[in-house]
Amino acid sequence: MFMEIAIAAIGIGIVLMVGYLVIAQVHAALPLGNVTNPCLGIVGTVPYCPTGSDNGSSSIVNPAATGITSAQTTVFAGFGLLAVGIIVLAAFGLINVFK
Repeated sequence: MFMEIAIAAIGIGIVLMVGYLVIAQVHAALPLGNVTNPCLGIVGTVPYCPTGSDNGSSSIVNPAATGITSAQTTVFAGFGLLAVGIIVLAAFGLINVFK
């Protein structure tokens, strides 16, 4: 029973690692810095500048940066949970071995 759980934990770790690598590659490929504001100086509402958009600054923060950062945070949390699970499994296995 312990071996099957350990193999499953290793499989989950591999899936998380591949997911992290994919997210890291997407993060590297996207222009995540400030981008030029397409609504600069536009008065009134046009289709690509909704009401309340920042028309006074020349650059805005790319919203993709926030999404990618939160996805990376989720993956890191998954790594943390997996590490805790593997430590608990190892402790359980050692307890059973020395019983």
